[in-house]
Amino acid sequence: MRNTHGNGSSRPATGGVGQPGGRARRTGQAGSAATGVGRLRPVAWIGAVGVAGLALAACGSSSAASPTTVAAANVGTVTTTAGTAKVPLVVYAAEGYDQAEVNAFQAATGIPTELEDHSTGTLLAKISAEANNPQWGVFWSDGAESYAALDTQHALVRGFEPTTGHLNALGEEVVPADKSYIPTGLTIAGALVYDSNVVKHPPTSWTQLLEPQYKGEVGMNNPALSGPTYPFVAGLMQQEGGVAKGEAFFQKLKANGLHVYGTNKVTLNALLNGTIKYAIVQNSAGLGFEQKAAPQLRVYYPSKVSLLPSVIGIDAKVSKTEIAEAEQFADFVYSPKGQAVMLSGDPHGDSLFFPIVKGTVANPGVPELSTIPTANPNPLVWGPRETTINQWFTDNIAQ
Repeated sequence: MRNTHGNGSSRPATGGVGQPGGRARRTGQAGSAATGVGRLRPVAWIGAVGVAGLALAACGSSSAASPTTVAAANVGTVTTTAGTAKVPLVVYAAEGYDQAEVNAFQAATGIPTELEDHSTGTLLAKISAEANNPQWGVFWSDGAESYAALDTQHALVRGFEPTTGHLNALGEEVVPADKSYIPTGLTIAGALVYDSNVVKHPPTSWTQLLEPQYKGEVGMNNPALSGPTYPFVAGLMQQEGGVAKGEAFFQKLKANGLHVYGTNKVTLNALLNGTIKYAIVQNSAGLGFEQKAAPQLRVYYPSKVSLLPSVIGIDAKVSKTEIAEAEQFADFVYSPKGQAVMLSGDPHGDSLFFPIVKGTVANPGVPELSTIPTANPNPLVWGPRETTINQWFTDNIAQ
């Protein structure tokens, strides 16, 4: 999840300059502010791979030199032959550990890698605006619904699975039939966070929030602004019996004084300052706030909560070279080294996930997933509805 990284922090996005790989590229140095939709902005190479590695990336390995092999920790090797150049791999990401992962990948492989690190909503807007001239090779964010929608547009590579790690049973459940996107971990969309000094008995179901005793006490993010919130909305609508009944639920929640905010950080701060008593946010955000600054907070899971997979998609419209590099990136993420980076790159935020790659152990403080009543909204059903539902929520609930 980006925008808050679970604790509201924000980092500059950095990237790289390199060969165009058959499409328009950004040039220059990156800034930290989000740009307008579809606008190309400058970037600078990420990571430190040593003098030799950086020189190799900078020149694109296009000279008629003998083949060069760069060791890739835990993911095999990368070989560049005469006349074959590495191209920059462009990663659009909304994960708190994405900077650390991209740095580690470039250091391990020597592949020049550009990072565009923004909120999920910003990145989806950019991807939509760039549809005729894609600027990304990898898209990595929370929520499978957006990827299912992209797959219906034939925008994603299908049929690829990483070979450096194997999924557990739960991970296998969230792999799409056509293997058009790659799950990397799980969190919960829409956990209920409360202050244990104020609340002693939290509600055990979402429908209880409609009762008069909860009037004006509940806050959540706008799914149009907070990408990980949409799966919560979709999951609740699915539990209610469809879009119409789901809309009726949120209209009742609004009538009962629902507060709508933009990001997890704002919603959780409203909880801490007493504006609300219950914050509906991604569970990793709540766990991060609790661990870092607010030990009185508790993260609770009313029946039922939506599983939220973090997902990698590979752009089907870029060059074969960048597709191959993107597949190496996914392999790196599944490798022991890549999993270690996911677990350490955002210790009070997105690193508080439920692992789905066998051999990876969750960080302390992450509960056993088997103890949580979960549901899994069907991405094929809810993905194509995301834009329409988000607009409806903005117009009818957030206003």
